[in-house]
This record gives sequence, structure tokens and C-alpha cells, in this order.
Amino acid sequence: MENKTPAAVGAMLREWRIVRRLSQLDLALQADISARHLSYVETGKAQPSRDMIARLSDTLEVPLRQRNALLVAGGFAPVYPETGLDAPKLAQMRYAVEAMLAQQEPYPAFLLNKHWDVLMANEAAKKLNRFMLGGRDSKHGNMLRQIFDPDDLRPAFANWEELAGNLLRHLQNEAAAAPADGKAQALLDEMLAYPGVPRHWRHRTPDSAPAPVLTTSFDRHGEQLGFFSTITTFGTPRDVTLAELHIESCFPADARTAAFCRRLR
Repeated sequence: MENKTPAAVGAMLREWRIVRRLSQLDLALQADISARHLSYVETGKAQPSRDMIARLSDTLEVPLRQRNALLVAGGFAPVYPETGLDAPKLAQMRYAVEAMLAQQEPYPAFLLNKHWDVLMANEAAKKLNRFMLGGRDSKHGNMLRQIFDPDDLRPAFANWEELAGNLLRHLQNEAAAAPADGKAQALLDEMLAYPGVPRHWRHRTPDSAPAPVLTTSFDRHGEQLGFFSTITTFGTPRDVTLAELHIESCFPADARTAAFCRRLR
């Protein structure tokens, strides 16, 4: 049973403030409340209202799943639903996602959740993966595992260290930004445990940002291919599921790669 007390929600809000690297005064000014009242909330001397939790969550840019957790810790019902992607309520959104993936043909595109699980992929993505794996399917349904596992796609990458290091910084930042997300931390630990991962990757540099554009180079079966990726997220989502989804679209970096994708069967 979760401990629903002022101290519980106050400690969680304080943790988010520290993650966002704000002082009490900075947060109080941005949220338009008194620093004294914020101090009382964080120490459990004052019970925050539902509106106060919402205001601080907005200011701290807390993800929807964690906003629900803050509300529950404060003794309130969660307000953001978490709807399965197959549910009738999200039928239109699923149709839109399928259309976006199909539109990306003959270039790869994937629908991923916040933990890099591949929920959907277009035919181009499936064909490219099978080509890189000699005709077999990946044994993993998670993109990070596919990239880090030496028995999966990893040997096909010509720029594996650059690519994996960039993705690991993304994962480190996500785990640091959501300290209550045990799955993100477990996934990070798993990636770091794979053989050949440089030891210095274990130490996160807070100010080091991942590269703005993700590039991927393949060298497999006599083919040298290059892609760059863009990420599409859903604006102002009111559902936990949608808030945690993104579409990764891969584009050919050169004419040779574009031609290969068009003839790939």
C-alpha cells in the first residue's frame, strides 16, 4: 500500500526539483508561489492541493505517468488515463501511426515506447533488419537490445561505438530525469553489462547532450549504407500511452542507400 502523506508527495516534488536543477526559490518564482510554502510542502509540513500539485508538475515538466504518481501520493485520484494502443479509444491514433509508417516506405520507420520497445515497424524496417541478420528476424523486440547485443544487429553497424554511445546518453538522461522509473534504470544496467561496452560509459556527464541527429552506418554483405533519423512525438497528449510513444523515421544519407532501399525485397 502506497504511503499517501504530505511527506511522501513533498519528498517526490523535492526530488523532481533537484532533477531539474532548480533551487526552492527558482521553482517558487516560476510557479508563482511563496518559497516558504514550497518549503513546507517539500518537508511535509503542508498538504498540497490537487491544483498545487498540478501547478508544480507543469513547472517541473513532470511526465504524465509521474504526475499520476504525485497525485496518488498526495491522496488524490490519478487524472491521466493509460489506454492500450489496441483499445477502440485510440483507433484513430493507431490508424494515423500506421499511415505514417506506411508513408515512410521504402525507408525504415518504427513506433517505440519510452523504453525503446518496438511496438510497430513498417515493411522496410523488417526487410532491412532481415538483410542485416542474414535472413533471420531479430531475437529482441527492443531496439537497444538489438543494437547492443553482439549476437544481434551490433556486428552490422560500421559506427557502432558512436551510435551506441549516443543512445546510451539518451537512456542515461531519461533514467536521471525520472528517478522513479525502475525499468529505465534496469535497461541502462543491462546495456552497460554487454561485452565490449567501454567502461567510461558507466559515468554520466550531466552536461553532455546526445547528438541532435542520429546517424547510422551499416557495413554488411558487401553493402555500405547510411541513414539519419528523425523523431516524431505526439503534441499535448492527455493519455499516458501517447505521451510515452515516438516514431523514428530513417532517411537515406546518400543516393546509394536510397537505391538499395528501393530494390530491397
